[in-house]
Amino acid sequence: MPVIEIESLSHPGTEIFSTLTEAQLRMRREGEQGIFIAESPKVIKVALDAGYRPIALMCEKRHITGDAAAIIAQCGDIPVYTGERGLLSSLTGYTLTRGVLCAMQRPAEPCVEDICRNAHRIAVIEGVVDTTNIGAIFRSAAALGIDAVLLTRNSCDPFNRRAVRVSMGSVFLVPWGWLDGGMEQLHSMGYSTAAMALKENSISISHPLLKNIGKLAIIMGTEGDGLPESTISAATHVVKIPMSHNVDSLNVAAAAAVAFWELRHRQ
Repeated sequence: MPVIEIESLSHPGTEIFSTLTEAQLRMRREGEQGIFIAESPKVIKVALDAGYRPIALMCEKRHITGDAAAIIAQCGDIPVYTGERGLLSSLTGYTLTRGVLCAMQRPAEPCVEDICRNAHRIAVIEGVVDTTNIGAIFRSAAALGIDAVLLTRNSCDPFNRRAVRVSMGSVFLVPWGWLDGGMEQLHSMGYSTAAMALKENSISISHPLLKNIGKLAIIMGTEGDGLPESTISAATHVVKIPMSHNVDSLNVAAAAAVAFWELRHRQ
């Protein structure tokens, strides 16, 4: 565990925490995978316990023997860059949550069929780009019995630093992958699909026919426009959450939590 004290914003090796964008981290080659950043000791521990490989740590000096001590020991022989709080904030562009960042290697992209092989309930996220919403959806998915999450390529990367932090590490607990085959791929795997949308033909989320479906994909759309018509028309069911007081819709993360609970697998 080499502890490296830095005194400038250009210290070699720290670029993964500072100058590289999320997209550059994602494409950066470490073997054949990119890198993501996990933030805070609790989130980093969830990732480590789930088997993710650490590459480097950045830690405020006061946390090396404090909040980060157990994490540093668990990470083994990787560089630990340290410095004063102000310098690290200037380097990263934000104040470190609980004083610790960990650069970790991305796993290879899993096969969707492998992710879903034994999954009764999956969430499908189409075009959701807000990092906070993605993190919150994953946290609800982990807590409320969703077996897997699939995302369209125009959605936010779940390994985005803020999404990881908002999820409290749930992105490391729920299997997830990118859905390239659309509704046809879901149906070919034996899933009934429930498109969450406010339409004239929508059925209530509490409708009895939804309760005992063996394999169900719950499809959530963008924050502003919702799901595209092509997705809605191809779905097995169009489902709505009944609203009161003339409220027309919920935030996608809140709607996801309601849907995950109400449509949970009951057998």
